[in-house]
This record gives sequence, C-alpha cells and structure tokens, in this order.
Amino acid sequence: MAYPANYKYTKEHEWISVEGSKGTVGITDYAQNSLGDIVFVDLPKVGDTLEAGKIFGSVESVKAVSDLYSPVSGTVTAVNEELKEAPEKVNADANSTWMLKLDIKDAAELGGLLSSEEYEAFVKEETGH
Repeated sequence: MAYPANYKYTKEHEWISVEGSKGTVGITDYAQNSLGDIVFVDLPKVGDTLEAGKIFGSVESVKAVSDLYSPVSGTVTAVNEELKEAPEKVNADANSTWMLKLDIKDAAELGGLLSSEEYEAFVKEETGH
C-alpha cells in the first residue's frame, strides 16, 4: 500500500496533512481495509477542542466500531459533512477522504508522529507481512 509521503501518521492509523498551522485528518488505507465496509462515521463538531492521542470520534463498519484518535491537539475548523450520507467514500479512497480540519495548537506534537516509511514499517510489523 502506498502512504502519501507528505502526511504524518499515528500508530492508531490516522493521517494528518499539514499546511502551516492547519491540519487535515483522515484514516489510512490500511485502517479502512481492516475495517471493511464503513457504514457510519461519528465526528466532532466545528469548534470542538481535540487533544493529541485522545478519541475524537468513531468509524463503524460491518465488522466493528473503531475509535478515532487525534494526531495533534487543536480546534476543529471543518467536518466532512459528506461522510454522514456517504461514509463509504472512506473505503473508496482513504488517502484523500478527509474527516476533519483543525487549527493545530502545538506544532511540536507533529514530531511524535510517524513518516510514511515509519508507518509502513509499523504496519508490516503489526501484520507480520
């Protein structure tokens, strides 16, 4: 699987794309593939404050419900409303289907995230492939 090199990743399988002090968050292709068909996405509201490593929502698939963890701390500035009606968009293209956008509170937190190479190695280690 290819993971965009310009993203940062969590060990909980979220990605964040950063432009200045703004971040865009979604889940990885590995995560959507592991979950199977996604039927519901529960996301925070605009204005909510997120804390790095803490749960901000969940993704429900035909197999299970999985919590979503914020890669960094910040304030939600936008939520992908399309996912309410079409959660399967995450399955179609996880790498470009964003869930939320936020103002990053502390850019130093990005240093604790994985690069695409580190994330790929982590997934291989986790799956044994």
